Formats: sequence, C-alpha cells, structure tokens
Amino acid sequence: MTHGGERNSTFDCLQTVCSTVNSLNVCTGGSSTSCEECLLIHPSCAWCAQEDFGRGRTLTSRCDFSHNLQKRGCDPRFIEYPTSSTSVLQNMPLSSKGSESTQYDVVQIMPQKVSLSLRPGGQTWFGLQVRQVEDYPVDLYYLMDLSLSMKDDLDTIRNLGTKLAQEMGKLTSNFRLGFGSFVDKNISPFSYTAPKYQENPCNGYKLFPNCVPSFGFRHILSLTDKVDRFNEEVQKQMVSRNRDAPEGGFDAILQAAVCKERIGWRKEAYHLLVFATDDVPHLALDGRLGGLVHPHDGQCHLNDKNEYSASTTMDYPSLALLGEKLAENNIFLIFAVTKRLYVIYKNIRSKVELTVWDHPEDISLSFTATCQDGKPLPGLRKCADLKIGDTVSFNVSVEARSCPPRGTDQSFTIKPVGFKDRLEVAVNYQCDCSCSQKAQINSSICSSIGTYNCGTCHCEPGYLGARCECQEGEASTMYLSHCREAEGKQICSGRGECSCNQCLCYESEFGKIYGTFCECDDFSCARHKGILCSGHGECHCGECKCHAGYIGDNCNCSTETSSCISDDGQMCSGRGNCVCGRCQCTEPGAFGDTCEKCRTCPDACGTKRECIECRLFNSGRLADNQTCQRLCKDKIITVESLNTDESGAVLCLYKTDNDCVMKFTYSEHASGQSILTALKEPECGGQTDALTVLLAVVGCILVVGVLLLVIWKLVITIHDRREFSRFQSARSRARYEMASNPLYKQPVTTHFVETDFNMYGKSYNGGLH
Repeated sequence: MTHGGERNSTFDCLQTVCSTVNSLNVCTGGSSTSCEECLLIHPSCAWCAQEDFGRGRTLTSRCDFSHNLQKRGCDPRFIEYPTSSTSVLQNMPLSSKGSESTQYDVVQIMPQKVSLSLRPGGQTWFGLQVRQVEDYPVDLYYLMDLSLSMKDDLDTIRNLGTKLAQEMGKLTSNFRLGFGSFVDKNISPFSYTAPKYQENPCNGYKLFPNCVPSFGFRHILSLTDKVDRFNEEVQKQMVSRNRDAPEGGFDAILQAAVCKERIGWRKEAYHLLVFATDDVPHLALDGRLGGLVHPHDGQCHLNDKNEYSASTTMDYPSLALLGEKLAENNIFLIFAVTKRLYVIYKNIRSKVELTVWDHPEDISLSFTATCQDGKPLPGLRKCADLKIGDTVSFNVSVEARSCPPRGTDQSFTIKPVGFKDRLEVAVNYQCDCSCSQKAQINSSICSSIGTYNCGTCHCEPGYLGARCECQEGEASTMYLSHCREAEGKQICSGRGECSCNQCLCYESEFGKIYGTFCECDDFSCARHKGILCSGHGECHCGECKCHAGYIGDNCNCSTETSSCISDDGQMCSGRGNCVCGRCQCTEPGAFGDTCEKCRTCPDACGTKRECIECRLFNSGRLADNQTCQRLCKDKIITVESLNTDESGAVLCLYKTDNDCVMKFTYSEHASGQSILTALKEPECGGQTDALTVLLAVVGCILVVGVLLLVIWKLVITIHDRREFSRFQSARSRARYEMASNPLYKQPVTTHFVETDFNMYGKSYNGGLH
C-alpha cells in the first residue's frame, strides 16, 4: 500500500511552476556535474542520462526540470527523477475492547509499520489513528510522602484502596494497586543526623514527639488486585521527619519507574504513578549540598528490604532523566494534591499525545491532528477531552533535508504517551541515481581514460573535454580561434577560459554564464522593482522571455484584461483604459481598481440610484434580472433626516414613479468603501402640475412688481407734499418781511411840470428835492 504518490507529483509540478515563475531556473543554475549533485539541488530537478543529449559546441545542462529536458530531446526513459513516497508495511485494525483473548493482541494505533522513501527537499505523508480501548488493564502505583507535614493526610488515605478500586471498577475489570513511600536523603543538611535523632527524628518536638527514622524511598506493596492488602499496608505506615521543606520525591519516582520487576508493572497495562506530596521536590545538583557529586545513573537500586540503597551515594535525578525513564516505561505521572482523595481513571485518560523517539536530525516532521470535532488542527500532535473508546487521527508530513552517508539506515518511532503501542517508521533516501549502477570505468566513450556515468565522462586527472579528448595545457592559435566570437573579440567574451576548443565559462554569484563564447547569462536582463524580468519571465542571453500573458522589455505588462472588468461588465466601468492589466482612469474624479468609484462623474448619482431602488425598494432595472447583490456592494445607511452638510458627500435626488422625491448622499470612506446614506422613504407632497407652478411664479412676480410700484408712488407723493409745504411756508415769511421792514419803501414815481414863477422874481426848474 502506498500513500503520497499523487500528492508528490502535484507537489513537484507546483514546485516546477513556482521555480520557473518566481526565480531563476534553480536546476540549470546549480552547475551540477553529476546526477547525484543534481538531485540535491532541488526536489523538482531531474537529470538526463542519455548519451547523445546536448551534443554540440554549446554545453547543455543535463540538470533541469523534467519537461524542459524532454523539450530539448531527452527520452523519458533516460530521465532520473526520483520522488518521495510512503509504503504501509503493517496495518492491523484497531481493537474495540481490551478484554479480548490476549492483551498482547490489543491494537490501539494503526498502522504499525511504515516505510518512507525520501528525496532531500521533497515531502511525503502518512496518516495514523489512535483509539483508547475500553476495559484495558490498569496498574496504579501510589507513591506517598511520609514526611511530618503529611501526618494529617495519612489518616485520610487509610481506606483509599477501596475507593480507588470502586472508581476503577466502573471503567475496567482488570485493575491492580501498589504502594510505596518516601521522605528524603538521610544525610545533613536534608535530615536530622545527630545521634539523638537516629531512632526518633521527632525527639523533642512537642507537637508530634514520636516518628520513624528518615528514609529515601521504600517499596511497600507490589501491584496486586487484592485491595485489602493495600489498605492493610497503608494502616501500618507512620510518618518521619526531615530538616528542609523539599522532599526526595524524585528519587522515589525514578525507582518506581525503573524497578519494573519489583513494582510488578505489566507490559500490556496502562501504568499510572500517583505522586502525593504537599511540597516541592529536590532537583539534580541539590545533592552537592550534602557532598553527593555523582549524578544519578538512572538504574534500579532497591536492596533486599525494598529500600533505595543509593540514597546517600548519588545525587537527585534531573528532570530530563526522569522524563526519559517515565516515557521509556510508558508511565503516566499524576501529581495528586493533598485535598484530592483519588484520581479518576476517566480524567487521566482524556488525552492522546504523540511523541517521537529516535528522531533523525536531518528529517523534519509536521503534525496535523483531527480530533472529535473533525476539524484539522495544523501543528498539533495531541487531542484532549476524549472518552474511552474515542478514535482520533493524525496526519504526518515528512521531509528529508539532506542525505546521510551511504549505507546508513535511519528509523524512528511515533508513540502515544503512556501506550505500549507504537508506529515504527523505516527511512531510505533517494540520493543515488539508478544510472550510476551502470557506470563504465575506462569506457571507450571517454577515450578509455575516463569513467562513463549517467551520460557524462569523468576524466582521469590531466584530461579534459566532453569525451576526455584533450589534455590540460594544450593550447594553440587554432584552438583559441574556436573560442572567439569574431576576430578581435575577447576569448570567451572575457568571461571564461578556452579549453579543448571550447569555452569553459566562469561561475558567477549573480547567475549562470553560458553560450558558445560565454556571451550569454541569465542575470543581465531588465528588472522591475528590483525583480529580474518582473518575475514574469526568464532571462535568456540578456533578453527577457516573457511568460504567457505578459509583454514588455521587463515583462511587467500583463495582457490579461479580466482584472479590468467592473461588476457591470464594462471595461474599467467605461471611465478608463486597461493598461498592463490595470485600469488607468481617464474620467476626472474616477478611481478604484476598475474606476468604479466617482463622486463627481455625471452619472454617479444615476448609477447609485439603481442600487438604492433595488436594495431598499426592490424596484428598478436591477431588481428584475437579479443582479442587484452582485453589482451593488456599497454600504447603504437609511436615516429619518438627511444631513446634506457632510464634507465630501454628494447630494443626489430623483423623482419616483409616483412623483415623490428620493434623496440620498454618496460618499467615500477612508477605507475605500462607498457609503450611500438615504432617506427611509421618499418625500411626497401635493399633486401640482407644471402650469400651476408657472402661473404661481408669474403671479408672484406681478404682485411683487405692483407692490413695488405702489410703494414707489407713495414715497414720491409724500416727498412732493413735503416739498410743497416747505414752499408755502417760505412764501408766507417773505410777505411779512416786506410789510414790516422800515428800511424798505415802495418805490414812487413823481412827474413835475416846468413853470415860471415870475411873481417871486425867481425862476424854478422842476426837480426832485
């Protein structure tokens, strides 16, 4: 049975496409000279072992993508292209219950054996399932702290065995109990070592004057199904006394884990170690305070009295050592707080977690868990909140990063924590080419002075050429002329050496130099934003060869126009042109990916009107063809009263079919979303025709004109009367002044007649006197 074949081919295809599109050709740019070197460059690289492949003056790379090799004439039979795969070797079905014929036949993980064939850089995968079998045998060893501070708890657990058996009986019919105790190392400064404390460490302690001598660890009762024996042994126990607060619990845990025969652990059972204490334990290096410089060796050290004999000669175990031994012996460690009387098996077995043993350093593993809800959880290797009998599955992706030395066998094991079941994974590496098995030493193809291997000659020292036909140091004008593109040109364009009529191009950190005269490279092409050929083409001899759908000197111009089509089916919403796959808006005020947004365009209100009609009132042109939701994606807010003073908002209104007026505003949010704020209902007034409105307007104008004339006439009349009155008053004053002024006389004219008055003897002439 094989997994991963189809997925691998898809993966390799995707890798090929990605490598071609996003970067240089990693295969041809690797300068590989052998098939094995080619396979290590990238999992998408293949090697052509065909003898006559690439014949000619231009050296053609045999390492390339498989489809490129075929295009250049390599027969598929000669293409070396190994892939990663998975084979299932043993796949026994999961068991349903633990109380079957023999406990050794119970299967809780499926499959049991898998073989992986890994090519460096390539990935493969396999799945596994884990089920917690019902009615599985359980061994529970109770490890009790008997330091003085636990004296009140000792009374509490006198009948613990009976209670544990009752609870476990609800879940399994095969249950055994064991018992052990610990205090601390019986040396200073951890315990009282003065002679008066040897027999009674509580000597002189008024609160509790009598206790037993201190001890490291004591195994009291091996695992048994006789619950009464557990209770009897617990009844006999007495507390001791040590000096400091931490206890020697880690010593006890390690001995309970590794002394399998003394404790009585069964291989086919769940192993539960309940650790009851009320304080922290001593750790590795604490023993140096008492002169214990030897680290713990991880071995069992129980003497004939079932007591820990190395308590005063070795240091406390480290956390790493403790974890290793617990996992090695499939033991679940449960830290029991003093207030808790017993641990319920159902809660203990509510989690399945995978561990990896003997993990090779050059292999990376990635887990995906699928628990009871059926949802894949990438990166997780455990499931919690399970019931007995639940089945969970895991997907494991495997990738090799390198090749180990030839002949090295690799393997690892995947194991659920606390289970005896495991999945064994054997690994072999696809680092060698099958054509290498047919290598010919001193082959005639290589002028009998080289080894022909996978289509190429590996010449003996001192010889060169595709067929080892030249010796090093041979050079002449004739040879050099074959390495010049034209007379006067540099040999090999100044970027290579002439060897055996051929240019051997220098390596470059920027890419590959190639061509008959080393005149070409794959890194001197135009770039866009620092990316060679914009990432949409390949550089061939200084010129970008664009991929389909792209044009331009640097391949930055897309010929695809689908991204320019707006939701209404128009190119750039009819407001611009599609250039290089992007809309260039020509309508003033238009913007957006497809120029679909434009607050100042003449048709902006008309376009948004259709969305208001179909979204709010299910009417209009868009409501009939059911395209409203597709075309109208703007956010619409309905209000009772419309605020037309909002900055940047465009006021739109239109007349409805029943001669009402619908008002809304159109604005653009900072996020780029269009927002339409509309009245909940159109504004509807009385029925008024145009003529009535016109007459009303004309009438108003006439009335205002007449009113202005009347006012003008009134003002003029008042003004005239006021002036006339002033005239009359002035006239009256003038009459009075002439009549009463003594200085003024009315002029009088008098006429005289000349007469001779001789009687008086004088002559008078008439005159005025």
